Amino acid sequence: MERHALVVEDDPKTRDYVAKGFEAMGWTVDTCDNGVNGLQRAISTKFDLIVLDRNLPGLDGLSALKAMRAAGIGTPVIILSALAHVDERVRGLQAGGDDYMIKPFDLTELHARADALLKKKTPTQARTALSCGDLTMDLLSRSVKRGGREIDLLAREFKLLEFLLRHKGQVVTRTMLLERVWDYQNDPHTNIIDTHISRLRKKLDERFDKPLLQTIRGIGYRLSPDP
Repeated sequence: MERHALVVEDDPKTRDYVAKGFEAMGWTVDTCDNGVNGLQRAISTKFDLIVLDRNLPGLDGLSALKAMRAAGIGTPVIILSALAHVDERVRGLQAGGDDYMIKPFDLTELHARADALLKKKTPTQARTALSCGDLTMDLLSRSVKRGGREIDLLAREFKLLEFLLRHKGQVVTRTMLLERVWDYQNDPHTNIIDTHISRLRKKLDERFDKPLLQTIRGIGYRLSPDP
């Protein structure tokens, strides 16, 4: 099924970069260079995703977003902004944003976040079990097994593995893990992710021939039965 995105960005280079990136992934992309036109387009056309710059001429991004939500538009919105302070991110999410990315950003991460939002938006039955290859997680009993062997995980390791399982086969970035597993509470320059990934990899893969937890150098991590 073809996906349709709206990119609202006043900087021509950034707008072109994002639009061409989504088009290369098979999306149809509409673009606008100001908040007024972006709001009008969002109201008049059904989109699967809106990528919205924070600082826009005519109508700033947060005001446009609030107007979209007031009009009943529930399309997932990823806010792009150079304002990195946590208070600004909170303002963006409180205005109705589904995600908030700091400029400069990586296009691979933007695509990963878009996929995660669309998967979250798709109605599914409540899942009580997750799996990847011979690895299984029971969310009710909070037990993890691989090849029938019980794996004992600490609470944060369990949460980290659950996030990876829910995005199996996808590359998840360090920023995504910090936001979704550690709730913005830790400095992205610490080695907390490296430490937890190392411990989790040891528990998941050490006694098995086929590793599941992969490091994608320079980008992040992926849980997959395929090398």
